[in-house]
Amino acid sequence: MDILQNLAFGFGHALTMQNLLFCAIGCIVGTLVGLLPGLGPLATISLLLPLTYSIPTGGALIMLAGIYYGAQYGDSVSAITMKIPHASSIVACIDGYQLTLKGRTGLALFTAGISSFIGGTVAIVVLASLAPTLGEVALLFGPADYCSLILLGFFCVSFVTTGSLLNGLAMCLVGVLLGSIGTDVISGQQRYTFDLPFLMDGVGLVSVALGCFGIAEITKNLDAREERSPFNGKIHLMPSWAEFKRIIPSALRGSVVGSALGILPGGGPVIAQFAAYALDKKVSKYKDEIGSGAIEGVAGQAAADEAAARTSFIPLMSIGIPENPVMALMMAAFIIKGIQPGPNMISGHPDLFWGLVASMWVGNVFLVVLNVPLVRYWLSVFKIPYAVLFPAILFFCCIGTFSVNNNLDDIFTTAAFGLLGYLFVRLDMDAAPLMLGFILGPMQEEYFRRALLLSRGSFMTFVTRPISGGLLALIGVFVVWQLVVFFRARRRIAPPAVTGAAT
Repeated sequence: MDILQNLAFGFGHALTMQNLLFCAIGCIVGTLVGLLPGLGPLATISLLLPLTYSIPTGGALIMLAGIYYGAQYGDSVSAITMKIPHASSIVACIDGYQLTLKGRTGLALFTAGISSFIGGTVAIVVLASLAPTLGEVALLFGPADYCSLILLGFFCVSFVTTGSLLNGLAMCLVGVLLGSIGTDVISGQQRYTFDLPFLMDGVGLVSVALGCFGIAEITKNLDAREERSPFNGKIHLMPSWAEFKRIIPSALRGSVVGSALGILPGGGPVIAQFAAYALDKKVSKYKDEIGSGAIEGVAGQAAADEAAARTSFIPLMSIGIPENPVMALMMAAFIIKGIQPGPNMISGHPDLFWGLVASMWVGNVFLVVLNVPLVRYWLSVFKIPYAVLFPAILFFCCIGTFSVNNNLDDIFTTAAFGLLGYLFVRLDMDAAPLMLGFILGPMQEEYFRRALLLSRGSFMTFVTRPISGGLLALIGVFVVWQLVVFFRARRRIAPPAVTGAAT
């Protein structure tokens, strides 16, 4: 009953005209982001972060969340109709595009839409059930426990990065160093400012996000741009009753898989889509058809995609740890609005927490009602030349950065991080761990100092406290496991020994 009462409380906030408008804007922008090749929720949320300063807190977070899960549906549309996948819709290209080649595009799009609705609904129930419970557990955490928890997040960076663990930890360390720039709040000493006045307050969060993700993404697309033509096939949406009955079981299986994997560090939609697809190939009654244009190949993937996108909010809002790059940017949006995600958020800002949860279901309805019937019109965005699109994006980047502090130095800082982000792209280094370190580094330092003050300088507090000691033990297990995987991989690729000269 408490969950129902809390959801009713949340709907009271989510169904206001202002929040409905921001939810609709987020879903529409997210769908466009999913359709456009080269863009994604990570780059778009970074571009729109400056807008959160002028938008009410609840509306800003609802809009950014709508962009994230709205992009998951847009990804499926472009993958099914044009075989243009994003990271979270690679699996949709298999059976979805096969259905398009067979002239059944409408069936594939309807399947993706209704499965996304089912997956999102199941995930919202999981989110409403688990997040408060995890928040109550997190209230038992002290400074030493939080310090160890953040350290575990750093070591789990290999799940977030696309490269090796060593590269991920190196990028994370760069982010920690960037986060330490500015004036130390305890000693008052300036750190790494090089006597530049605009660095006394530290590097701006918006500048780092816009440069490393937004501008870097634009330059990467300019390096390798492909011409796309709009989809012109016929679309008939409604399936038969027999086809509809095939959608439901697969969508429910994908919802469970996506909800579970979305909670895990690094899980998210990318891994969830493959897991749901593999499960359908094992247990579906029509598993022999999967791979050649089966409904199940679209339904499970779409449901898992949406479910994972929503349950990835659980670690962020319950314990204050982002589990993927998009959640790191969402955490940045919370901090910009003066809210620290974690257990105190649920008790201190119940209207914001439950309003955000309820808005996800409202966004589900928007995505189904607006996007499925209007999918032909959405596909017309492929007519926009990228030569027109990228200067407009850069222009709004500059306006958004300048509007934060009305300071031209912020634009130059953003440009510098844009060059740095492009360098990371060329070196095949993932910038997501850098953002994670930039946000969590100052928090780690603060909790570390608090823990030592409370223990009068004794480092044993990190081992003797049960939660902290358990987390450190988990870090040890994780490091040993990574070393085992590394040496096994080295052994597989080792060249065979020379047995002797040929006779």
